Amino acid sequence: MRMLINWSPDPDILTLGPLRLRWYGMMFLLGFSLGFYLMRKVCLWEGKSIEKLESLLVHLVLGTLIGARLGHCLFYEPAHYLSNPLEIFKVWQGGLASHGGGLGVIAALMLFSKKNPEFGVWWLLDRISIFTIMTGAFIRIGNLMNSEILGRPTDGTWGVIFSRVDQIPRHPSMVYESICYASIFAITYSIYLRYKERSPKGLLFGLVISLTMLARFAIEFSKEVQSSWERGLALDMGQILSIPFIVTGAWLVFRAIQNERRKAMT
Repeated sequence: MRMLINWSPDPDILTLGPLRLRWYGMMFLLGFSLGFYLMRKVCLWEGKSIEKLESLLVHLVLGTLIGARLGHCLFYEPAHYLSNPLEIFKVWQGGLASHGGGLGVIAALMLFSKKNPEFGVWWLLDRISIFTIMTGAFIRIGNLMNSEILGRPTDGTWGVIFSRVDQIPRHPSMVYESICYASIFAITYSIYLRYKERSPKGLLFGLVISLTMLARFAIEFSKEVQSSWERGLALDMGQILSIPFIVTGAWLVFRAIQNERRKAMT
């Protein structure tokens, strides 16, 4: 017996004339707000100034949005956007790539650290990465409410019919991702709470990017491709882009553990 879920929520929470409050924007805001609150606690715990957190938040929001938009345009539809560069700015038409968003966050943190040397790059990467993946879990719920980033059709024992799109039972791939990202947040935040300022440099950042992209790589097998040219490929663009992140993250974890062992022996 198959269990099918019919999913057709309104992507708008409420509408006031021309103004619309959307679930996606609310999830985005919720993730960043909670991340800001937790980062404030981190700074208090570790004796860092909280006066510059608003500037850090601005850097992160801009880095995420700019990186995610450019990532989508250059990774998934380069021919179209290079031929029509002004359409890059039409973000309201959709099109954000998480890999680009991740690179945008890294660039934003490097720029912030250069302006504020008291916040080291690795210190920021290790801590901000935890809250970034937490925000990613919220954003995937926003994708669910928008009925976007759909999974492939399934003929298994269960599936979700996104009736605003079609009547085909599909994998709720955005739910899979949200659960994985929330789990990665729980794991890495627990490690941080245990060690705090004693956390090995690069360990948390390495864990976040390797585990996140490993989950993304696996879940891509259940997702519809984002661009038609990806059909028929052994790996889609999301999986190809995930591989260097997985390798880099694993190397950072290995290096952090090795450095701690050397310290323990001296």
